[in-house]
Amino acid sequence: MSFRIRGPNASSGMGVADHSKNTFMELKKKKVHRYVIFKIDEKKNEVVVEKTGGPAENYDDFAESLPENDCRYAVYDFDFVTSENCQKSKIFFIAWSPAISRIRSKMLYATSKDSVKRALDDVHYEIQATDPTEMDLEVIRDRAR
Repeated sequence: MSFRIRGPNASSGMGVADHSKNTFMELKKKKVHRYVIFKIDEKKNEVVVEKTGGPAENYDDFAESLPENDCRYAVYDFDFVTSENCQKSKIFFIAWSPAISRIRSKMLYATSKDSVKRALDDVHYEIQATDPTEMDLEVIRDRAR
């Protein structure tokens, strides 16, 4: 069994598909999506969009969209009201790596995380989660304040 990544980005992980970058920009600038879930396509050696959530979807919809037993990257646009009664929005990058996922998958996602974050510029916060409690809504709220 080999864990070597082949391709142009072997030292920094997988490349990020243009469609993935564009979908992130739609979330960030146009507020078309509440969240975007990305997965690694090993055949293409790139990170691709697996699912998007509409602006009306909530955090529970997002959390339920993550697989129980496989790794994913995700961005979530969290809207909240400050103590000064100002409407704000913060974008969270979530590296989802459940404890029960395959070791190969965990390694692949861990080695590619930094290059994915660089491609998705202007993320406000990062959360590394191996269990749903590490990324529940209260964690998001606390980090956004």
